[in-house]
Amino acid sequence: MKNDTITIGTRSSKLALWQAQYVAKRLREQHAGLAVAIRRMTTKGDKILDAPLAKIGGKGLFTKELEDAMLAGEIDLAVHSLKDMPTEVPAGLTICAVTAREDPGDAVVSPRYRMLRNLPQGAKVGTSSLRRRAQILHARPDLDIRDLRGNVNTRLAKLDSEHFDAIILAVAGLKRLGFADRITEILPKSTILPAVGQGALAIEARADDAAAAGWVAFLHDAQTAACARAERAFLARVEGGCQVPVGVYATPCAAGLHVEAVIASLDGARLYRAAMEGAAETAEELGRGLADRLLDDGGLSILHEIGLLLERR
Repeated sequence: MKNDTITIGTRSSKLALWQAQYVAKRLREQHAGLAVAIRRMTTKGDKILDAPLAKIGGKGLFTKELEDAMLAGEIDLAVHSLKDMPTEVPAGLTICAVTAREDPGDAVVSPRYRMLRNLPQGAKVGTSSLRRRAQILHARPDLDIRDLRGNVNTRLAKLDSEHFDAIILAVAGLKRLGFADRITEILPKSTILPAVGQGALAIEARADDAAAAGWVAFLHDAQTAACARAERAFLARVEGGCQVPVGVYATPCAAGLHVEAVIASLDGARLYRAAMEGAAETAEELGRGLADRLLDDGGLSILHEIGLLLERR
């Protein structure tokens, strides 16, 4: 914290800026007189827009530059979409708050056909996510799924300019940017499970900066954080990232947490799905246990095909 100002680092997309500005606004409301500045940055994932995320590879495509700036003392906090964060946080940093979750679902945007089931055979559907691609192809193998990169505004513009019949976007991002009216269907979880942490924000700080963590402690939602721990433990167990078509979703239940997950082949032809319940205090154990169950059910063969977990037989 320099000059009595707390500096928040963020990507420069409109959604990322909305997220950082939301945190800044809440900080000013909670702590009267606190000076908050926002520093915009560009990440590797923002720079490479002509290739699918799965082909770019590497971890932290949308976080590394922010984390490097934090470790260098140039910013105090970084605000991320939790789904963009690798399961391993760099040494010296910590996730100090996870916000209450917005709708974690996936939305169809299709002015002409409205719903997934209404799309004609061979319809052109845009998404940048292997997770969405695999689960949609499992439900509708007759569709033509095309890669669609860019921020929310860019993807909405491409819906018309590149003649897509439909595109699939996160409900949370559309709502936060004021595009809720563009949603023509929210896909049921029975059709598509969300990405890890989808809909929640993660606030990251230096591990030794107790003051910065203290400023944002009021934004931490314990229930969302418990769900996120289970989901992130699942993802870590399957070595997941942009290159792996997996979905996982944890929700509170009478037992504590209900965790449901899916591992699918890239073409959607094979899909393994299972669920487990247990105490919230065992969130990580639940996530790992569910991952092991799906790997044993057939998910391991899918990961072998894409070069992951080759040491496990």
